[in-house]
Amino acid sequence: MKKNIHPKYEEATITCACGHVLKTRSTVKAMTVNTCAACHPFFTGQAKFIDTEGRVDRFNKRYARKTAK
Repeated sequence: MKKNIHPKYEEATITCACGHVLKTRSTVKAMTVNTCAACHPFFTGQAKFIDTEGRVDRFNKRYARKTAK
């Protein structure tokens, strides 16, 4: 391998908009993100599931092929 061409892989901090701080290793020393596992609705259990069953049934009824008799 060639020497002195690779970036340094050092300790890094990732800061979320919610204030959560993660320590990891990266070539970038500091990063900021909008959401993390501590505040994302999917991971916190606050995700809202939209009931699309009525819409799917309506679509299937409207665009279903008519069966030949």
